[in-house]
Order: sequence, then structure tokens, then C-alpha cells
Amino acid sequence: MILIALAGVGAGAINAIVGSGTLITFPTLVALGYPPVTATMSNAVGLVAGGISGTWGYRRELRGQWDRLRWQIPASFLGAGVGAWLLLHLPEKVFVAIVPVLLIGALLLVVLGPRIQAWARTRADAAGRSLEHVSRGRMAAVVAGTFAVGIYGGYFTAAQGILLIGVMGALLPEDMQRMNAAKNLLSLIVNVVAAVAYTLVAFDRISWPAAGLIAIGSLIGGFLGAHYGRKLSPNALRAIIVVVGLIGLYRLLTV
Repeated sequence: MILIALAGVGAGAINAIVGSGTLITFPTLVALGYPPVTATMSNAVGLVAGGISGTWGYRRELRGQWDRLRWQIPASFLGAGVGAWLLLHLPEKVFVAIVPVLLIGALLLVVLGPRIQAWARTRADAAGRSLEHVSRGRMAAVVAGTFAVGIYGGYFTAAQGILLIGVMGALLPEDMQRMNAAKNLLSLIVNVVAAVAYTLVAFDRISWPAAGLIAIGSLIGGFLGAHYGRKLSPNALRAIIVVVGLIGLYRLLTV
């Protein structure tokens, strides 16, 4: 119980700062013996609380972005619904086969995260911060990218934050803090949709004690990440994620 709650604190903080907090909680649950699908569902339900506190902590940075977010929010909502449907309807053996590949890909994204964010920052600095120059084509590409990341997040949430920042940084003239605020909101929407879908369709497959412990921990972690996380070393956070993720990957491959 202590390990799950602490993993929730870490995941909530990391999600608010970087994204990829699922790579703390999901491998922790798997390493403790939870089946992969149960771990994913319980994790998605529990991390909603951390998404709320992290988004609230970045609420000031959301100002001035609603003209774009009114298109991105429905894209995240629909994408998450598709991803949750895939998780609930595909055989569990498919998920067990796919999730190690997704986990490896997510870990690679975490390792490459500084490069992705540096690239996004360069694009944002070069283009300026005004949204007035975003063409309809680029806006359509942002919405399509948000939808694709929503599908990924509804199926397996790890590293969706870094994916969102990569998409927005490549296409939008925004600074990193504002993109991070938008990332927190869109990731929260994906988690809420997935959590509701799992609760309605597979209530008995969710470990509610684990989800509750993650919720309590991530709620605290989200506040800590939003208020103090910018003072921490991103490299140290990524190192923790990679180590725990590799443990979970080993567990998955040796069960």
C-alpha cells in the first residue's frame, strides 16, 4: 500500500512537470503482481485526481489558449474513447503482447524527451508566441495529432504528455510553459474518458484499493509538481522513470 501510494505521488508530480507518470505507477502495479489490463485500468482511474491538481496548478498558463483548445479538447475526448474501446474489446492476450512494445517506445520517448522539448522550444522561439499566424492547415494537423495521441492515451497512457508537447511544439508558436499547461488539461481529459469507460464496462476488473491509493498519492503529487517541480532536475526524474519502467518491463516479459 505504501509503495502504491508513493508511486502515485511520483506519478502525479511527474505528470504535472513532464508527463509519463504512468511509467511509475503501471510498472509498480505489475511488479506487485497485478495483471497488465487491471493495472492499466486502475492506474487510469487513480491518476485522474493527479491530473486535476496538476491542471489546476497550471491554470494561469491556460489563459489565452481557449480558441485552440476548444478544438483540441473534443479531439482528445474522441481519441480517448477509441483507445478505451480498443483496450476493452481486444483480447487480453493482445494487450499483454502489445504493452511491452508500447512501454519500450514510451521509455525511449522519456529518454529523448529533452531533445523533443528542445526542438519544440526552438520552433516556438523561432515562430513567436502569437497564435494569429497559425494557418488552418496547421490547426487541422494539431487537432489530428491530438486525436492520435488521445487514442494512444486511452489505450496506454504512458508518455502521452511528451507526445502532445512534441505535436504542439512542432506546429504551434507557443512557449513551453503554456504548452505544458495545455498538455496537462488534454491528458486529464483522456484519463477521465478512459476511467469512466473502464468503470462503466469493467467495474469488476479494476482494483479499487490500488486506484484509491494512486488517487490520494497523485492528488498530492500533482500539487507538488505544479508548485515545486520546476526546481527539480528533469534528468533525475527521467532516470527514475526509466529504472522503474525497466523493472516493469522485465516483470512483463518474465511472467
